[in-house]
Amino acid sequence: MAAGRLNADNARFLLLAVLIVLYMLCGAAVFSAIELPTEREAKERWEERLENFTRRHNLSRAELRHFLREYEEASVAGIRVDDIRPRWDFTGAFYFVGTVVSTIGFGMTTPATIGGKIFLIFYGLIGCAGTILFFNLFLERLITVIAYVMKSCHERQLRRKGVLPHNGRRGSGSSEVDSLAGWKPSVYYVMLILCVASLIISCCASAMYTPIEGWSYFDSLYFCFVAFSTIGFGDLVSSQNIRYESQGLYRFGNFVFILMGVCCIYSLFNVISIVIKQSINWILKKFACKCCHRCQRRLFRSRRNVVMPGNVRSRRNISIETDVVNESDTDGRRLSGEMISMKDFLASNKVSLAIMQKQLSETANGYPRQMSSNSKQNGFSGGVGALAIMNNRLAETSMDR
Repeated sequence: MAAGRLNADNARFLLLAVLIVLYMLCGAAVFSAIELPTEREAKERWEERLENFTRRHNLSRAELRHFLREYEEASVAGIRVDDIRPRWDFTGAFYFVGTVVSTIGFGMTTPATIGGKIFLIFYGLIGCAGTILFFNLFLERLITVIAYVMKSCHERQLRRKGVLPHNGRRGSGSSEVDSLAGWKPSVYYVMLILCVASLIISCCASAMYTPIEGWSYFDSLYFCFVAFSTIGFGDLVSSQNIRYESQGLYRFGNFVFILMGVCCIYSLFNVISIVIKQSINWILKKFACKCCHRCQRRLFRSRRNVVMPGNVRSRRNISIETDVVNESDTDGRRLSGEMISMKDFLASNKVSLAIMQKQLSETANGYPRQMSSNSKQNGFSGGVGALAIMNNRLAETSMDR
């Protein structure tokens, strides 16, 4: 049984690796098609300007290129043509360590001395670990609040329908009331809420960056995503001019927006990863079903002259908790290799998500999982970190009330 579980986990891992490589190849093709013509045009314009400049000032190309290399070295040290604030004064250094511990790493400021580089290794090791812990704790509390609000709304709907009494949650023998204790919000609703929250923060931050930094609104939105997702290209960096109007207020607002944005996007990424895992589980399940159906059809063809039992396929009416799609009304169609119905897909997806949340919750709590037949078929083994914390809080909030 352990070998079967290991093979299933390896299949999920390999499928995810293949999908990521394909995703990267597609992204590289798209970006190359969009950006390469612009790069070639810029290079041609630069070569023409370089030729005109050397001819006008009677300079050799070698001397001019040597001068430009020296400017590149000065630019790495933080020297620019336009006046900007010092990179390594206290406020500049504080901005730098913020980009380090948050793993943004814009790249416009980097240590140039050996001592600074050595110190950065140890400083980043502890700082990044502590910040990731902070993000996990933020995610835990955010999921707690979202689950509490959504459960309250669910209870209010039940009271409005008359299923739940107004003076308390219990006291009625209906199945709706009994199932309310184990109710938890869907991961899709949580993902939608986090998407809306991230969009609101990005739009508000862009409205601040556009007039102060002089960027277009689209460039400001682009900067927000690059910074909040901790990608940090460094082509656009906020709070780099030497002076601003209401400078202290702007820097405080910039710090708050980046902190809130990184926390929300970090949480959103973890929720989206759960949806991706569920999609991978569904793909593997469909692939396994098709393989089984092909084997069955070959077996039936090889034994078509043999007297078969009267009931070849046993009808199964398995409940949703067994994590197997109900096949009582779809056996014939599904054996033919066609797609399952939307009802069966939603039921299977819902149960797989619940099983995975239970596994991640148990891993986060630190006690061993029971190797039931359900856990063998679903989820990624060994879930830890932010995903385990999030699902643990989802389970706890459903039990607290």
